[in-house]
Amino acid sequence: AKAEMRPKLVLFGDSITEESFGEGGWAAALAHHFSRSVSLLFSPPRSILFSISPSTDLGWGFLSVVWFDLFDSLNHLSGGHRAAGVQRPPAAVAVFFGANDASLPDRSSGFQHVPLSEYSANLRAICSHLKEKWDSTIVILITPPPIDEHGRIQNPYGDNSSGLPERTNEVAGAYAKACVAVAEESGLPVIDIWTRMHKFPGWEKLFLR
Repeated sequence: AKAEMRPKLVLFGDSITEESFGEGGWAAALAHHFSRSVSLLFSPPRSILFSISPSTDLGWGFLSVVWFDLFDSLNHLSGGHRAAGVQRPPAAVAVFFGANDASLPDRSSGFQHVPLSEYSANLRAICSHLKEKWDSTIVILITPPPIDEHGRIQNPYGDNSSGLPERTNEVAGAYAKACVAVAEESGLPVIDIWTRMHKFPGWEKLFLR
């Protein structure tokens, strides 16, 4: 099908989602799986608007990957106007936040911390806004992933001289549970990667980097 006629799948997330479009990433795998049948879109929570023509060397075929600000473009997208390559509401939106929010407030990444109750409220607001604008769109929540605390100490984020991880697996788990709770109360599907990853021995090095 022509790109403008294909169903659209929007990935709404932070740098984890952004980097997943790289070779071997989960978004790249989705792009390959849905090549020529679905257009995969990435929407960071900031004002970026440009398009990428993925290399066929990565196996992405002719799939169009477009980065756009979801909320700046929302009226255009839901109104059927041509914006960022979208002419109709997406078939599905995956919402993937929480890893940064779960940063510990008293450590080196404290500037990224969002209190748990506020994180839950933000997720509810995002889901409500999406369903209000695109009532036919499937909204899927994805929990934050687990944290390899030893790896965070070995490869600190930014200036971290404390010798302590700026995030912990326990706190990330609390945010994951909050994400699952929001999905359940909203009647939305959820992918609990925090729980699922723990089922694999050696998940710290197998899935995280």
